[in-house]
Amino acid sequence: MSTITDPPKPGFRLSQLIYDTRYRSLTIQTVALILLVLAFSWLISNTIQNLEALGKDFDFGFLSSRAGYDINQMLIPYDNSMSHGRAALVGIANTLLVAFLGCVTATVIGVLVGVLRLSKNWIVSRLMAVYVEAFRNVPLLLWIVLIFALLTESTPQPRDFREGGSASMMFSESVAITNRGVFIPNPIWGPNSGILIAVFIASIIGAILYRRYAKKVLFDTGRLLPMTWPALAIAIIPTVLFYFILGRPVSLEYPVLGGFNFQGGIQLRNSLIALWVALSLYTGAFIAEIVRAGILSVSKGQTEASFALGLRPNRTMNLVILPQALRVIIPPLISQFLNLTKNSSLAIAVGYMDVRATLGGITINQTGRELEGMLLLGMFYLAISLIISSLMNVYNNSKKLKER
Repeated sequence: MSTITDPPKPGFRLSQLIYDTRYRSLTIQTVALILLVLAFSWLISNTIQNLEALGKDFDFGFLSSRAGYDINQMLIPYDNSMSHGRAALVGIANTLLVAFLGCVTATVIGVLVGVLRLSKNWIVSRLMAVYVEAFRNVPLLLWIVLIFALLTESTPQPRDFREGGSASMMFSESVAITNRGVFIPNPIWGPNSGILIAVFIASIIGAILYRRYAKKVLFDTGRLLPMTWPALAIAIIPTVLFYFILGRPVSLEYPVLGGFNFQGGIQLRNSLIALWVALSLYTGAFIAEIVRAGILSVSKGQTEASFALGLRPNRTMNLVILPQALRVIIPPLISQFLNLTKNSSLAIAVGYMDVRATLGGITINQTGRELEGMLLLGMFYLAISLIISSLMNVYNNSKKLKER
């Protein structure tokens, strides 16, 4: 009786790394990785040799040396006796400030303009179209310089605010708009101010939770609860009540004219305002087109069905159209946020001291550490871009259509 056995399996051959589809992709990836490592090794070796030829080394010790230069806009304490590392942190804070303000303002402008571009009012839609085309087709740097020039040349000097002068302060003598910037009251945090801040944050969270509850009731039962005024009441009334209960823990320091300039308060320099406004208007024009495309991607039947159910146009837009359009809007919106953050490096054109001007400008010129400075600058922009992308991707995933 004969025994049937499986035929012997062929052994592994080197030619399979190229001709066998099971191994070919792995081979290509391995070769590409090796070539990439060799390329980076060559670049690093070549850089080290060139630095040695110039009598330089690769060292970040310059960050602890004295900076010796002033910064005109600061969110954290700094003077010229502090280190280059501290100056870099001040620049980073300034960059994050204008990026945050720009992203928030550009989003508000973009959503508003994107909706108004679809208005049935011909004048409104045409005006919005002119704004979009004007800002999208003119370089951002020109808008920054133009707005800065308007703020500098068309506003009064501080001496014009003297008694009998041609200018006067606004909002009960609390805000002064000058060619050196805008002076606003500075909050003075007294005892129990931390409790007031906690109450304010809790009120904001409560307003958000109420809006979510009202939407859930609407979707589950069809019962329409008011959203705007209850949310505003929840956000504002507890804070106002605790402000008086705690004995007014926060006071204001008003700017007053002293000498050749205003003293006290907070000075928002024209460089910051020009950069903020230009970035917001420029990026808002692109966001407006993204919002318009997202709204048009939603079927008109959704709008008609909402009107048939008795929903007003604003309710239809907030509850029906925009939630469905977000899945189209958010991905390109992330790119606009990243572009705005990186475009803030144009601040050097108007003298705003961001990280490009401190770490990537004066520090490099003083220390001669151009390689280390540019490497740190690139790592900062890479890190902040990855953080923005990660946060927006989390929000994007929460707005995806969920199948039953």
